[in-house]
Amino acid sequence: MKISILCTALAFSIALAGAATALAGAATALQLGAKIPQADVKMRNVDGREIAIADVAGAKGTLVIFTCNHCPWAKAWETRIASLGNTYAQRGVGVIAVNANDPVAYADDSFDAMVKRAKQRDFQFPYVVDAGSKVARAFGAERTPEAYLFDTNGVLVYHGTIDDNADDAAAVKQHFLRDALDAVTSGQPVAVKETKALGCGIKFYAS
Repeated sequence: MKISILCTALAFSIALAGAATALAGAATALQLGAKIPQADVKMRNVDGREIAIADVAGAKGTLVIFTCNHCPWAKAWETRIASLGNTYAQRGVGVIAVNANDPVAYADDSFDAMVKRAKQRDFQFPYVVDAGSKVARAFGAERTPEAYLFDTNGVLVYHGTIDDNADDAAAVKQHFLRDALDAVTSGQPVAVKETKALGCGIKFYAS
């Protein structure tokens, strides 16, 4: 079943859950031009190490993607996220994937499941647990997946979705995140700086 159809079918239940989630979630979205928030907060990586965003910051920029295991949108983009992360990590961009979901809500988002998923998708970058959803709240993140790209000075230059077609990678016409990464690594301004993040609502830990 296509992602768009699935999400339509689940719209009512998501709306009810989303209302409660929003109350526990972030109140203010991170604005373009902002610096990386909570950059020094240590989070548990799938290899067992404690890693902060500051630890992975790259010479050409830093990409932070809020994602998870269970969400159908995150699953649909997962291969592309892995490819982008692995590719641009080799081009000087620090990359980190962050799971801010409470595993009590979805067992598929447990740490053990994250370890398995990172191996399955060959993540060559950290995939960490945002325990308490503190980092996600600081970013104002609401969706999985949701991307934040910072330039070499740690300034937010792109925020939003991965591309314009979650259902079919071959049918993508606008590669928003890839284009932003190309601009940052070449020292050029990002043309499309913000798009609407599409995905499941983050299942924030209770405050």
